[in-house]
Amino acid sequence: MFGRKSREPDAAEAQVTEQPVEETKPFWKSILPVIACGAGLFSDGYINNVIGSVVTILAIQYGDVWANSNAKHYLGDIAFAGTVVGQLVFGYLSDKWSRMNSLLLSTVILLIFTALSAGSYYHGDTVGMFDILTAWRFFVGIGIGGEYPAGSVGAAESTSELKSGTRNMWFILFTNSMIDWGFVFGAFVPYVVAAACQNGHLSTIWRTSLGIGVAFPLVLFVIRIFVKEPEEFQKNSMKHAKTPYLLVLRFYGWRLFIVSLIWFIYDFSAYSFGIYSSTILANIFDSDTAPLTTVFGWNTVINLFYIPGTMLGAPFSDLVGPRYALATGVTLQAVVGFIMAACYTRLAQPSMVGAFAVVYGIFQSLGEVGAGNNIGLIAAKTCATGVRGQYYGVAAAVGKIGAFVGTWVFPYIVAAGGDSETLSAQYPFWVSSSLCVLSAFLVLVGLPQIGQDTIAEEDLKFRAFLEENGYDTRQLGLRKGESIESGTEAVEPEEKKPVQA
Repeated sequence: MFGRKSREPDAAEAQVTEQPVEETKPFWKSILPVIACGAGLFSDGYINNVIGSVVTILAIQYGDVWANSNAKHYLGDIAFAGTVVGQLVFGYLSDKWSRMNSLLLSTVILLIFTALSAGSYYHGDTVGMFDILTAWRFFVGIGIGGEYPAGSVGAAESTSELKSGTRNMWFILFTNSMIDWGFVFGAFVPYVVAAACQNGHLSTIWRTSLGIGVAFPLVLFVIRIFVKEPEEFQKNSMKHAKTPYLLVLRFYGWRLFIVSLIWFIYDFSAYSFGIYSSTILANIFDSDTAPLTTVFGWNTVINLFYIPGTMLGAPFSDLVGPRYALATGVTLQAVVGFIMAACYTRLAQPSMVGAFAVVYGIFQSLGEVGAGNNIGLIAAKTCATGVRGQYYGVAAAVGKIGAFVGTWVFPYIVAAGGDSETLSAQYPFWVSSSLCVLSAFLVLVGLPQIGQDTIAEEDLKFRAFLEENGYDTRQLGLRKGESIESGTEAVEPEEKKPVQA
């Protein structure tokens, strides 16, 4: 009040006012580690999709030599094998060595072998060149595999510095959305190069399309040099502690099994669903006579179907939670899949190609709203920091095995239709849509709810479990050269308060 003499603050008040106020990081500083860690999955989408265009060109350029080569059977799939190896190896390295150093190493592998793929050569021998290209693709797969556990896990841990209520969205936008945009550019770049070459100079088209895959990881490599280890990893890692694998399996074994099974089903189904794109394209142009720009242009359009689902589904994951978002997406996808299979005879008519493309686009988008966006998020956030890389790596590797199995099992499912073209097209979708329903059941029954602070909460729960079973948790977060005695004060667990939205 005016005229009233203000009193001096007492000691308690002075102590409160003198406490330092924690500074909030600018948004760009908080989001940069998420981008640096997660966006490398763009290369997964690009490199895995561009090989389809490369195979198309090799078949035209080399004719019978290509048709009779072993590379024809392995070039498209060999990267899957390398990816599985990379996911398992880098899952271990990201936990026991370093998140960021593992990312840098995987990026270097990706850069070197992508460049070597573009320059594949073997003493002028065409078949030898095919074999060399196939070998380089395996090592490219290892580099891609490293992006999954090291990159996605680092991105998940880095989202803790972002505003609560948006963390799942930012994780998805710079992981799964990056894969989907990689698919789009993996189709679009060959189209642009083919147009520039006027559908000629075939060797230039496929080599340039592969070589452009070096550009994105090169930019990321520079950014990653300046990114520090995530704070959660520094506080709770087991890099200098003995990992109690039996206790880990007791605590996370069943959950890991459920996450891996859902990822296996998703990747298995995604490949069988791809038959619809062939149906759409077959009703638009003759693939035997159409120029490359037509083939690659429509392939770009087909891959764009993923984008609405992943972009609009990202905030949906924050709105309802990853668990319900995944269950909702795969359930709706199953419904649309059943409808498309039941109405296949009518939808497959050339006169219905427009309607078919729209329904198929909705179908693909729902796949991204569900498992596409959320399975990696769930794998990254349902495990403690000390073993998160290995947990994620195993789940992702099982998923890639599902994709590989799908490419081999799918023809047998088609063959079960016998001479009926309709049944041969319907059977894979009855099977895959049923598996979508199974995935929804598994995620609702077998997995916990995932909130904005699940990573911190999982660390506290796992730490308490370890202590109950006689494990000295003072080892968590030890740095190189530290012992329990010297590092106790630095690694003693802190009680975390939930972050307010």
